[in-house]
Amino acid sequence: MGRAYQNRKESMAKTADAKTKLYSKFAREIYVTAKSGSPDPDANLALRGLIERAKKSQVPAHVIDKALEKARGAGGEDFALARYEGFGPGNCMVIVDCLTDNPNRTFADVRQCFTKTKAKIGTSGSVSHMFDHCAILSFAGKDEETVLEALMEADVDVTDIENEDGQITVFTPHTEHFKAKQALMDALGEIDFQVDEIQFLPQTSTEISAEDMPQFERFLDLLNDLDDVQNVYHNASV
Repeated sequence: MGRAYQNRKESMAKTADAKTKLYSKFAREIYVTAKSGSPDPDANLALRGLIERAKKSQVPAHVIDKALEKARGAGGEDFALARYEGFGPGNCMVIVDCLTDNPNRTFADVRQCFTKTKAKIGTSGSVSHMFDHCAILSFAGKDEETVLEALMEADVDVTDIENEDGQITVFTPHTEHFKAKQALMDALGEIDFQVDEIQFLPQTSTEISAEDMPQFERFLDLLNDLDDVQNVYHNASV
């Protein structure tokens, strides 16, 4: 897997406006995760991991609490996952994950990002078969053998495991995420995960030329500016 996985661009937000967008994206994801399962982080492993990630991204406690409180109430927005695929500037492959309460609006907004940058939005499955849908768990550690043994004993399907610079990174199919995380915590106790995410990892990479780079950066900026967009995955080598 190497270092193909990318941390969210939003986690590197520096401006107040970018941070506001980051908080909004986390709040929406926390609300949906709590609404679809349990609003109690102790009973909802996905929610607990998401809240931990939000805190590491310096999302204020009141934003998290408000999203949880909203999820505990009756009614509320009806968000659904929407995924779009296509080819971005430089012919790189792109997957855009959204949470939306209006799929028609979201599709139109995402399509416009492709159109404005001379990119091409495709149909479902047009590029996703060239990505691996993986869970990634990364934490400080040196004993790779103990980690692998714990996962194997729990019958976790491990795709890859890396040990570099005192950091162990485990890759599993996305369906094994919570099983792998629980197995690690059972074997090693409380773990401070530097990365605890499900991502699409490209199987190949596409070099972006200097000529296409400005358009590619504009393409990512346009997508990340959309409130409905949660994640953008690509195989561009930049």
